[in-house]
Amino acid sequence: PIEHAAFIPIATSAGFVFHHSHERSLSLLYTVNGKATVPDFATHYIGAGGVVFNRREELLVVSEWHRRDRSQPYYKLPGGALMPGEHLIDGVIREVREETGVEAEFDALVAFRHWHGFRWNKSDIYFICRLVAKSEQITIQESEIEEAKWMPVHEYLSCEYASPFNKRVVRAANENQGISTEEMEGYDDPSRFEFFIPRIDD
Repeated sequence: PIEHAAFIPIATSAGFVFHHSHERSLSLLYTVNGKATVPDFATHYIGAGGVVFNRREELLVVSEWHRRDRSQPYYKLPGGALMPGEHLIDGVIREVREETGVEAEFDALVAFRHWHGFRWNKSDIYFICRLVAKSEQITIQESEIEEAKWMPVHEYLSCEYASPFNKRVVRAANENQGISTEEMEGYDDPSRFEFFIPRIDD
């Protein structure tokens, strides 16, 4: 605990090394058996973005305040990092609501991407989910979002101010069934478990 931080130089001088830390605690590790291994801690960030469609075949897009080129808008999908202990579905719905004010419901997982060397040199996994809008009134999160709007899907797919990756996942969400969630026998605690299984036509 942070209250005993004075012990850190004593422990490190005895051969302990840092393993991981939280806001008010630090864990140090000393290997007694040279063949023993301890897994790394918190190697990845997890995030989720939403491809949100309304009934008019429009897509919900945002342009963030913080972007490299401020000379024109750059339209992306609403989303962000999951909170500790938060399910993927709950996280993407929350992020969409926070950034745009739009209420939506989960329909399917459509893609994910994985890259290394992200924030603090950690790896990052980002899931993209198809959502169906339950409301359409937009109220932006002014601290992060400069603009949010509904855009026709075909217009977004030809927009020069959108990334190839975002365009590709919008196409995937628009043209494929995706992967749905389902309950799994033997895993009865919904607060802990979340399963995504490809849909099978009966």
